[in-house]
Amino acid sequence: MDAYQNSYTSFSGITIEEYSFLHHASAGLSQNQMQTFMLVYNDRRKNPNDILLATLMGFLGVAGIQRFMTGQIILALLYFFTGGFLGFGTVIDLLTYKSITNDYNRHLAYECYHIARAAR
Repeated sequence: MDAYQNSYTSFSGITIEEYSFLHHASAGLSQNQMQTFMLVYNDRRKNPNDILLATLMGFLGVAGIQRFMTGQIILALLYFFTGGFLGFGTVIDLLTYKSITNDYNRHLAYECYHIARAAR
């Protein structure tokens, strides 16, 4: 299990917070379960830099992409049709893009935990 936990650092743009909740979320998994967890998580994980770039697209007239990427469809549509709440929402997302990414990845980690536990 240590080999997999050390491989968390290979994720692009990983934060200390993400490393911490990954370590917690994968505790108690067998080696096969850990492999499943890592495969699913790595495939669906969002990189903070990608969320930042999507947020910056809001200043070019396509607001809300970052919210589509994180599965917040209703909020994404509101951003899209209101120009990112007239730019204010886009600026707030620009300041909090790491938090948006960590929230998405945290939810994903626990979802992956349940998938890995079912895989046995």
